Amino acid sequence: MSRNYQIAPSILSADFARLGDEVRAVIAAGADLIHFDVMDNHYVPNLTIGPMVCSAIKPHVGTTPIDVHLMVKPVDAIIPEFAKAGANIISFHPEASEHIDRTIALIRDCGCRPGLVFNPATPLSHLDYTLDKLDLVLLMSVNPGFGGQKFIDGVLPKVAEVRRRIDASGKSILLEVDGGIKADNIAKVAAAGADTFVAGSAIYGANDYAAAIRNMRSALTSHVSA
Repeated sequence: MSRNYQIAPSILSADFARLGDEVRAVIAAGADLIHFDVMDNHYVPNLTIGPMVCSAIKPHVGTTPIDVHLMVKPVDAIIPEFAKAGANIISFHPEASEHIDRTIALIRDCGCRPGLVFNPATPLSHLDYTLDKLDLVLLMSVNPGFGGQKFIDGVLPKVAEVRRRIDASGKSILLEVDGGIKADNIAKVAAAGADTFVAGSAIYGANDYAAAIRNMRSALTSHVSA
């Protein structure tokens, strides 16, 4: 099936000393979304960036959406801050919320599109009660906390199951995969059903960002025509 594939470079792998330039560079190179990883050194073992940095990059993104992934617990208090800072999509982990349905509603009430994130070992049963309220499902293909990890192949059946659920719902919900995505494995992730791909080191670690994104799109095109 032909899908509208989107590439979302993760600024976790960017040069933070020149973040505005780095954001503009990947957008010029063909990025569809800017993926913004927020880690709290509590829910995950790392500490990254907060709403002030989101606000700082907002003038550099133009019309490109900022896709905020909150690896933060508890999560509710920081959601309005990211909405004010310019986030367009805000996703969170079910383990980080006391009331998942309420957190989804809070994101929507703040004017953002809500997403739910599943770690490799998190069951999909949360979707039984929430899928119709979501704009995005994000599946982690590594355990969250650090960039540059290797893709976990065992997540592919999970991608296929979420695709089945989304198609059955009849709703337009993004199916995003994050972790170890590269040009040489993006096609199999697409074949499993993903349409949105987060890539950090595979893009920001390349000498030519445009070539890195082009190679990913080429692999996706080959998958569609195969």
